[in-house]
Amino acid sequence: MKQVAVIGAGAMGLAAAFDLTRAGHRVTVFESDAVPGGMAAHFDFDGLSIERFYHFICRADRPLFDLLDELGLRAALRWRDTSMGFFYGGALHPWGDPLALLRFPHLSLVSKLRYGLHALSSTRRSDWSRLDRVAADRWLRDWVGEQAYRVCWEKLFELKFFEYADRVSAAWIWTRIKRVGTSRRSLMQEQLGHLSGGSETLVLRLVERIEAAGGRIRLGTPVQRIVVEQGAVRGVVPRGGALEPFDAVISTIAIPQAVTMLADLPEHTLARYRALPNIGVVCVLHKLRRSVSPHFWVNINDPRVDVPGIVEFSRLRDTGDEHIVYVPYYMPQTHPKFGWPDERFVQETRGHLRLLNPRLTDADFLATRVGRLRHAQPVCAPGFLGSLPPIEPGVAGLHVADTSYYYPEDRGIAESVRIGRQMAAAVAAAR
Repeated sequence: MKQVAVIGAGAMGLAAAFDLTRAGHRVTVFESDAVPGGMAAHFDFDGLSIERFYHFICRADRPLFDLLDELGLRAALRWRDTSMGFFYGGALHPWGDPLALLRFPHLSLVSKLRYGLHALSSTRRSDWSRLDRVAADRWLRDWVGEQAYRVCWEKLFELKFFEYADRVSAAWIWTRIKRVGTSRRSLMQEQLGHLSGGSETLVLRLVERIEAAGGRIRLGTPVQRIVVEQGAVRGVVPRGGALEPFDAVISTIAIPQAVTMLADLPEHTLARYRALPNIGVVCVLHKLRRSVSPHFWVNINDPRVDVPGIVEFSRLRDTGDEHIVYVPYYMPQTHPKFGWPDERFVQETRGHLRLLNPRLTDADFLATRVGRLRHAQPVCAPGFLGSLPPIEPGVAGLHVADTSYYYPEDRGIAESVRIGRQMAAAVAAAR
């Protein structure tokens, strides 16, 4: 039996703790927040329990399905027909299926054919190794042509990655296209999933099972330092506390935050961690009396709008007569806008939503919440796979990963579960 510290009570940390406690190990989860869940944590949104940052489930999310089966939660999984829109040229257009592409008036027939062929090829591709070292913008231009890239992709890159827009791996973009493109019940109909009650359903069940097996979850307890001596983990020092000994430590928090705890590691290892760029997010949630559009997500290419899209989450999860819309601003922490006060984001997003639906009035805005994360999205540049330090960075008992290690997959609960369980298995197997 091992004493194991898990840092971070997001889905990755909880999945690791679940497997380790079930195998008989003594586990303590340290979480700086007052609630478990990480990016999947819920809050009370004027009477509605909902995620701080939106999550959805795709048909390919096998690691999540396996965990739901083990937890007795498969019946909580709900599938729903969803759709995509594209706001371009001052109008909202249907998007995301062959007929919508053919009817879209702002691309030539040749551009439409190239775009459709690229989407089809991406969903059928399985080997991404050649894409790892290719820049996404060049890959897309070569496939869809300059016109379709400018109309459909360029603005999305610029408004999510800014100065990193030309330094994104084609493999990372490919997996996003494939994951959503294969989550369909037919060629014409996208279908996405969610859990009844939201991600909190999974988080609370994991917490329940971990604690029932003797594990401890210490909320509001950030770790200040991971102590390493003579090439092995000795334990952790919670903020304001003394050394607590552990045989192994699993860190699941964002790498830029973890680096501050890992001062005992060699400088060359720390330098590799510091070289992994990670941008932040400001996510504005609106609760509305009236829907913005008939779509779950709307991509936006309009000079008047400073976000690449919105997610109308109530098109996936039933929220009664009220409509929930997420408006995410992804940007480097150095961007001047990242320091805006909440109210300025609220006012700007109200204007954006009214542009999409001019029928919205002040009376339609019922509640608002602004969520922020300094480290929300790794920037996966060409060659990213080779730039990642190993999850086990040469210290006995130490395992370090965050969403960067999902590559080429994007962030998602299924990938969190996969990496968390992988680290738990490695800890359990070590002598």
